[in-house]
Amino acid sequence: MAHQRPATVAVTRAPEGKLVPDAIGAAQDTIIGMANAAPGVSIGLTLAPLALAAAYASGPVILLTAIPMLVIANGYRRLNLWQANCGASFEWVGRAINPYLGFITGWLMIMGSLIGSTAGVVILAPSVLAIFGSNATSTWPNIIISTAVVLVMLVIAIVGIRLTARTQVGMGLIEYVILIGFAIAGLVLVLGHHPGTYPLTSEWFTLTGVGGKGNLAAGLLIAVFMYTGWDATVYVNEEVKRRHRNPGKAAILAVIFLALIFTVCEIGLSGVVSPAKLQANSASALVYVAGAMGGSGWAKVMALALALSVIASTGTGIVIIARMTYGMASHRVLPTFLSNVSHRFSTPAAASIVVSFVLIAVMWAYLLSGSIANAFTNLIDATGQLYIIFYVLTVLAAMVYYRRRIFRRAGDAIMIGILPILSVILLVWILAKSLVAAPSSQIWALVIVVGVGLLLMLSARFIQRSPFFQVPRESATAQPQESDMRDR
Repeated sequence: MAHQRPATVAVTRAPEGKLVPDAIGAAQDTIIGMANAAPGVSIGLTLAPLALAAAYASGPVILLTAIPMLVIANGYRRLNLWQANCGASFEWVGRAINPYLGFITGWLMIMGSLIGSTAGVVILAPSVLAIFGSNATSTWPNIIISTAVVLVMLVIAIVGIRLTARTQVGMGLIEYVILIGFAIAGLVLVLGHHPGTYPLTSEWFTLTGVGGKGNLAAGLLIAVFMYTGWDATVYVNEEVKRRHRNPGKAAILAVIFLALIFTVCEIGLSGVVSPAKLQANSASALVYVAGAMGGSGWAKVMALALALSVIASTGTGIVIIARMTYGMASHRVLPTFLSNVSHRFSTPAAASIVVSFVLIAVMWAYLLSGSIANAFTNLIDATGQLYIIFYVLTVLAAMVYYRRRIFRRAGDAIMIGILPILSVILLVWILAKSLVAAPSSQIWALVIVVGVGLLLMLSARFIQRSPFFQVPRESATAQPQESDMRDR
């Protein structure tokens, strides 16, 4: 049964329709979370940098990073038991801590996902063109392919979450089979001491790497950015069966499966070629490694996996950003037309169209203007930092909401108090390290994103007069209530 909103909060749900409840299951929701993290793209972008930073101890670093990610996913699970709606962290932080902070959290969610999706669209066309052996740097083929993919994924997003889920499952299975297949084949070559490979030793499974030259902080920073996006499972929660429970479970499962895929692929592929060749081809590491294993034909197969990864993440990006926007617009903190739901398709069509055309506009500007491309690159580099900030705020919201249960028993003290605090400390440390190392242009990009969010927040509060800013603070009781058992 849906959680009742306080009577003081006005919710502007569109009168012409609503999202379809019980449309997809936990397994499909898990795939949506994995697709949004884009395993193929994440591995392709980090294969060489992570091998260099961790001195080939990529596996342990990835598994270590999975621990705070699982703690954060558990925080999402707990909060979704309380409030299962598309606004997710926007609503959770707003109701548990402060509505103004909730708005900023929602804004960072939207911007992080939007920038990440645009970055994926920009690198999509080269992967597609590589499959056909065409010039991957040609501007207009890049624009045409990227625009066509966005429009196709927009149609799928509008038609319905069921079609979206089926599409994601189909693309995901092909992508993951290719990635894992190549990883296993690569591991066989390395263990068989095939000429040109880099030998696998016990030092690969330490935190300091080969020769003790690994930089744990740098490795963790890269690994955290690899995982970002699994939280997509909760933004479609209103359409998932057992909406209060399954999205949270799907988030945890998505993190687990991503950890396995990342670990197997990073270990299996990074030793196929020498360290010098891997770093020299870091921009296209996956395609290069696949080519080294089996020639141009296998390189095209890997390019297909990369293309599917980008297409899948683009599709999920449109879906989840539209639902974030829909959830926030329902409280009049964003223009209310964005909360409209198509009566025919039961999807947030208006928000989906706006998101898609923003993606297309930014992509065109990026590809046609060098100065805009440079500015947007700074935003892309800051995407992981945006995710860290709203992950931290969400975990803090879970601790604040469930604070009365922290000392109820030892298990709650660990799961609600100690582990979340340690995870927050680790993420804040990683954020601080990344900001210290970031160029000033990247810092300014973050400042601009937050500054625009503050202006929109003031507009929502004083011009749109959203009632969300008067919501009362809420917290769980010391003892679990009947509401904690919903959807069993």
